Amino acid sequence: MHLSTEHQQVVDMTRRFANEVIRPEAERLDREEAFAGEIYRAMGEVGLFGIAVPDTYGGAGLDCLAYSLVMEELSRGYASVADQCGLVELLTTLLCKHGTEAQKQKWVGRLVRAEVRGAYCITEAEAGSDVSGIKTAAVRNGDSWILNGSKLWIHNAPVADVALVLARTNPEAGKRGMSIFIVDCALQGVSKGPKEHKLGQRSSQVGELHFDDVILPADAVLGIEGRGFHMMMSVLEKGRVGIGALAVGIMQAALDASVEQVKIRKQFGQAIAEFQGIQFMLADMAKDTQAARLLVRSAAGKIDRGLDATASASMAKCFASDSVVAHTSNAIQIFGGSGYIRGYEVERLYRDAKITQIYEGTNQIQRMIIARKLLNG
Repeated sequence: MHLSTEHQQVVDMTRRFANEVIRPEAERLDREEAFAGEIYRAMGEVGLFGIAVPDTYGGAGLDCLAYSLVMEELSRGYASVADQCGLVELLTTLLCKHGTEAQKQKWVGRLVRAEVRGAYCITEAEAGSDVSGIKTAAVRNGDSWILNGSKLWIHNAPVADVALVLARTNPEAGKRGMSIFIVDCALQGVSKGPKEHKLGQRSSQVGELHFDDVILPADAVLGIEGRGFHMMMSVLEKGRVGIGALAVGIMQAALDASVEQVKIRKQFGQAIAEFQGIQFMLADMAKDTQAARLLVRSAAGKIDRGLDATASASMAKCFASDSVVAHTSNAIQIFGGSGYIRGYEVERLYRDAKITQIYEGTNQIQRMIIARKLLNG
């Protein structure tokens, strides 16, 4: 797919940032499981958050294709950092699409400039793929709301300043009885669990958020009361494009490392690049990386043109994430024993890849979505 001059400039700028700022810190951040605070602030300064947010609210005012390009290049540097870009994009998309002017003015610019850190809160102990199973609830109390419940596996929960929380407001109405609340994490009754120790993407903090009789003002409701489920689902197409692009970035990093390694690693008196078996592994890695990239960009293009991208986004996310898990495994095979040792890039890439098959909707869910579109049109 040919990129416009503007899109190519986005790629070039983000790649420089990834190479110069992110890559040198990736191994340390992974080892220490440290939130990339300095990089996070730098991304806000150079405009790598809120790619599709209108410039009126401090964003870049670009499109979903540009967002996918940024996600891919950031992920080539370190997927945990790209994850932060994706999170800000989801939060600001919801706020810009459904928020009041006062809500946008209060939160969007601050999120884009990295002045506050956000969390996107759906998942609970009994509500992962089945969002309808959430138990967190908000009840009216005069002109305010009282929020109770817990969320887990929430990105940025240990470091969040603000959270968009999906809660039940009408238990009898099923999916039409859920609303989104903008929750300031400094409010009394909001508490944070410790960060979880994860297999991969270890710099991206994940944990629990607890709400114990949190009093929220009436204007904490985002959008239309009772439409929270549909609103949160509406941004998942863009979210899946973002995760697909993130998977492509990991895969490209694994391919780059593998091509370099096969030229210098020798077995039986010659570089392993001379062996057909290795060449086939590289060829498969390259073709699947490009195929995944084109699927991601095709889905992004549909979103930008206002077309139904449901199946396309699921295909892109599913194919890219399945491929990256397979090919980061192959990258370790190419590196041999050293690829299995902590501190080598391909070992980290393999760990970082796995979650892409799980979050933003498991790949089993993606297959269900694709099949439903095939069968029902």
